[in-house]
Amino acid sequence: MSKTTISGGVYPTMITPYTDDNKIDYNGVEQILQWYADRHVDGIFAICQSSEIFFLSFEERLELLKFIIKNKPANVNIVASGHTADDIPTQIEEAKRFVDCGIDAYVFISNRFAKADEDDDVLFNNMMTVCDALPDVDFGIYECPYPYKRLLTPELLKKMVATDRFRFIKDTCCSLEQLQAKLDAVKGSDLMIFNANAATLLDSLYMGCAGYSGVMANFHPELYVKLMQYKDTDPQKARDLQNLLGFFSVAECQTYPINAKYYMKKDGLNIHFTSRARSIADFPKNRQLEIDQMHAFTKKIEHLF
Repeated sequence: MSKTTISGGVYPTMITPYTDDNKIDYNGVEQILQWYADRHVDGIFAICQSSEIFFLSFEERLELLKFIIKNKPANVNIVASGHTADDIPTQIEEAKRFVDCGIDAYVFISNRFAKADEDDDVLFNNMMTVCDALPDVDFGIYECPYPYKRLLTPELLKKMVATDRFRFIKDTCCSLEQLQAKLDAVKGSDLMIFNANAATLLDSLYMGCAGYSGVMANFHPELYVKLMQYKDTDPQKARDLQNLLGFFSVAECQTYPINAKYYMKKDGLNIHFTSRARSIADFPKNRQLEIDQMHAFTKKIEHLF
C-alpha cells in the first residue's frame, strides 16, 4: 500500500449549509470551499461533526463528499469521516463507499468502536476489523465529543502506530500534558496530531503537533494560517496572535455551527445560517451581535498580522 502524503497546517472542520427547504445547499458548499481556498488552508476535514453528520442520512453524506471531492481546491488535502454507524458490518460497507470517492484518509470516530464502559482492547480489535476489510486505505481518527468523548491513550496510539495505517488524529483532549504524552507515543511515525483546541494551539505546535483542525477555522482560518507561519519566523507575533485567537475561541461555547454560518454570511457568502443540529432560537440578537463584533474586529486587525 502506498502511503498518503498529508501535509501539516490548518484543516477546517467543514460545515454544511442548507436551503430554505432544509436540503443541502450545494451552491453554498461550493462557496465555502472557495472561501477556504482564498484563505490558503492546507486541508479540509469533511463529513465530520461540524458537518452535522449525525443529522444527515448516509445518502446525503455520500453525495456531499462526492461534491466536495469534485470541487475541492487545488493542492488541498481532503480527509473525511461520516463514521456514524454502530455495527461493524455497516461501518465497513459505508467506509468503502466514502473511500471510493478519492479522499486522502478515512477518519474513524473513536467512540464508534467501543461503548463508554468497554476498554481499549475492544476499541482496538473492532477498529482493526474495519481496517483489515479496507487493505489499501490510510486512516485518521477523531476524538469526537458526540455521543460521548473517547480520548485515545498513549498506549493505544502505540498500537495504532505499529499498524502503519494511520496518518491523522484530530485531538480534542485540550490538555498540553496529555498532548505531550500522545506526541511521545507517535514520535518517529507518520501519524500526525492536529490539535482541535485553540487556546493550547501555539504551545502544542512547539511541542510537535502538526497543525490545527478545529471549529474556529470556520471563522477566521487566515489567522490560523498566519499563526502556523509566525511560529517559526516571529515568535513574539505568534504569541500575540495566539492570545487573540485563544480569546476569540470562546465562540465555540456559543451556538455552533449556526454562529459559524452566520460569520461566513457576514463575510459575503450567500448561505443561510440554519442548522439541523441546533435551533435558530438559541442564536438570539445579542449572540449575533457578538459574532458581528468578532467579524468587525478581525477585519480591523488583519493588517497587523
